Amino acid sequence: MKKNKAFTLIEVMIVVAIVAILAAIAVPMYQEQIRKSKRSDAMQALLAASEAVERYKAANFSYAALNGSLSTVFATQVPVDGGTAYFDLAIVANATTYTLTATPKGSMANDCTFTITNAGARGYSTGSKCTTVNNW
Repeated sequence: MKKNKAFTLIEVMIVVAIVAILAAIAVPMYQEQIRKSKRSDAMQALLAASEAVERYKAANFSYAALNGSLSTVFATQVPVDGGTAYFDLAIVANATTYTLTATPKGSMANDCTFTITNAGARGYSTGSKCTTVNNW
């Protein structure tokens, strides 16, 4: 008589429990990496927007016309190439200074708000989901 080889219910339950434990650890880590990636996109967009604003000033000798209308020189959302926005970009400017701001929205709500000024000063304010930002 042949002996059937199969998994018992206990063995299957143990495997399911192990997979559940691994998923409980991996999913939050994955979500945090996605959040960090989106923050990095916002930082890079602010730097690129700053460069666009500086080019505008070089041609027009003033930042004043850009006050509240960043869209004339750069995208107003991150990702800058379209898609579902997770940061909004805005500018506050006068003739000689500006401040660019990336404000979180959608899936990034309550995260870091990033800023950069014409002097190159960078900053961020923390939201409830914002962790330490080492590279800004």
